[in-house]
Amino acid sequence: MTMVAAGAFSDVLAAAFFVLGVIFIPGVSKEQIAQAKEWDLLSYLQTHEPQELKRCGPHEYCTRTHDSLKISHGKWCWNSRGIGGRTALDYLIKVRGMDFVGAVEALCGYRAPPPQERPAPKPPKPFKLPEASRFPSMMLAYLQSRGIHPDLISACIKNGSLYESRRYQNCVFVGRDTEGRARFACLRGTRDNFRIDVESSDKRYNFSLPAADPKCPRLAVAESPIDALSLATLVKLSGDDWQSSHYISLGGTAPRAMLQFLHDHSHVTQVSLCLDNDKAGMVGMDRLEQAIREDPELSKRVTLIYHNPPPAEHGKDYNEFLCAHVQAVRQQQQQRAEVR
Repeated sequence: MTMVAAGAFSDVLAAAFFVLGVIFIPGVSKEQIAQAKEWDLLSYLQTHEPQELKRCGPHEYCTRTHDSLKISHGKWCWNSRGIGGRTALDYLIKVRGMDFVGAVEALCGYRAPPPQERPAPKPPKPFKLPEASRFPSMMLAYLQSRGIHPDLISACIKNGSLYESRRYQNCVFVGRDTEGRARFACLRGTRDNFRIDVESSDKRYNFSLPAADPKCPRLAVAESPIDALSLATLVKLSGDDWQSSHYISLGGTAPRAMLQFLHDHSHVTQVSLCLDNDKAGMVGMDRLEQAIREDPELSKRVTLIYHNPPPAEHGKDYNEFLCAHVQAVRQQQQQRAEVR
């Protein structure tokens, strides 16, 4: 004969009574059970635990304690555990571990469910640059395949703003503050589209290419390090001095890195906004200009702001523009060689 512990037996008995529709369950009535079953999980959490809800889609929520527990269209499913249900009663029993009677009483207002134990937040890790590779062959091959001029690559390696990581051979783009301390780094895959910022990076100090003259009044703003390098390469290929301007990457379209750079470089009075030629880039350039106009100090100092996206016929960003330009030059050289 199978032995069942007393506490477990009471839970099994209560569940069996509930399934069979038996009216009598010690501690709760049929009416209370029906009332408890009226609560769907979304309504319950919105009413009693709104801090536990987090929107994760147009018609979907998850809980902050269990981000794999999804709620949508009147149902909930805890994907990592493979369990789910429709009602808040199911949730309190299956997820919160309450017994049947206690869950019914909680939903009927007799007592609140016990608070969930949340793991203590982990302290952020200190910022640390990835270990460098001794032989950056993958990085060099990748950047040259994107059309970046070797002189720019050498300059970035020399000033410590670019290297190849030992693990996975990623490009590492480093951002430094005015004292030369590394404050930011992002990784770009040399074999695929892998992109990530190093943990605890300070996004105010993104990758930049300084002008030869620290008092240079010009700044070109790009979305990514590759685009910033592409801008400088295009200037060099045109026969001009690429170091006659500062270049900075935003790591997107947010203005914080640009604003920090402008405040750190008080001689900059002209800003060329070179974001992508797409909707996000166009909106981003408007936001960047607005951020300058609304800054009490910069609005007086920065006298010229250009919106300078790449030509639409050559792609959406400056690297696509650069690659198209390099390809066209090669074709012209090949045609001339064939004529000779």
